Amino acid sequence: MLIGEYIHTIDEKNRISLPAKFRKEMGKKVIITPGLDQCLFIFTMAQWAEVAKKLSASENDLSFLSADKRSFNRNMFGQATDAEVDSIGRILIPDFLKDRIKLVGKAALVGVQDRVEVWNDKVWSQYKKAAGEEAEKLAEKLANKIQ
Repeated sequence: MLIGEYIHTIDEKNRISLPAKFRKEMGKKVIITPGLDQCLFIFTMAQWAEVAKKLSASENDLSFLSADKRSFNRNMFGQATDAEVDSIGRILIPDFLKDRIKLVGKAALVGVQDRVEVWNDKVWSQYKKAAGEEAEKLAEKLANKIQ
């Protein structure tokens, strides 16, 4: 399970070091894709296969017939890229993904169970504060849905 928060610097070549705790679980090749809430998602190859299967699944395997599914899949798959983890644990963040979340200088890498999220560190700080203030209300909403 991928958990924890780490702040890392992005070097001049757009490389960022994955935390040592994440490297063991992520392997030598990962998928980077646009995420939600102004972040990027990084998936292991195995988890990406699961996500792809779920996103394309439908009763008749005709998910392309739904406009919403087409749009979401174009965003998720069309801008996804694979990245090699180098010998010292760095990955290259392509410019088009880096620019998408205005990543400059430092990034927050956040483990969220099955994926790592990459955030502009300032945006992450604001998001974390707001989410923390809403945690009890969110827990209550989720509890009501589970029951």
